[in-house]
Amino acid sequence: MNTRIQSHNQTAKNLEAAFAGESMANRKYLYFAKIARELGDEEVAQLFEKTANEETGHAFAHLELMHPKKDLTVQRLLELAVEGELYETNTMYPEFERIAREEGNEAAVAEFQEQAQESQIHADTFMQAAKRFKAFTLVEKAHADRYQKMLDKKQSA
Repeated sequence: MNTRIQSHNQTAKNLEAAFAGESMANRKYLYFAKIARELGDEEVAQLFEKTANEETGHAFAHLELMHPKKDLTVQRLLELAVEGELYETNTMYPEFERIAREEGNEAAVAEFQEQAQESQIHADTFMQAAKRFKAFTLVEKAHADRYQKMLDKKQSA
């Protein structure tokens, strides 16, 4: 049975929506914990933090179905990260900015512009990491090839 979820089917869309919901709940509850703590209620803050951690577990379960570990490499992880950050930079935030500008919400315009710039920085960072990873892999292969040649030479002597 193929457990990999195809991105074009409804289950994949549902998993993406569920992942987004669980991720959003995690962040929201961490924010609520911060506010509850500022308001002097440590017990409620800890309750929100505990629940946020549980939401993370749910989100990870959805991710495992969306991106099975067996299909992932460091290179693929970096590619997925770059894709996501460039989507935010080039598509999502510019559209959000356009709508906020039309609606006259200058605070949101500024927020979306700032987040788009930060997403570009993240994409650049991941791209640099991917280049370093690829270079490192090539260097390691060169070393391994050299060691194998030495071993072959020693064994044939």
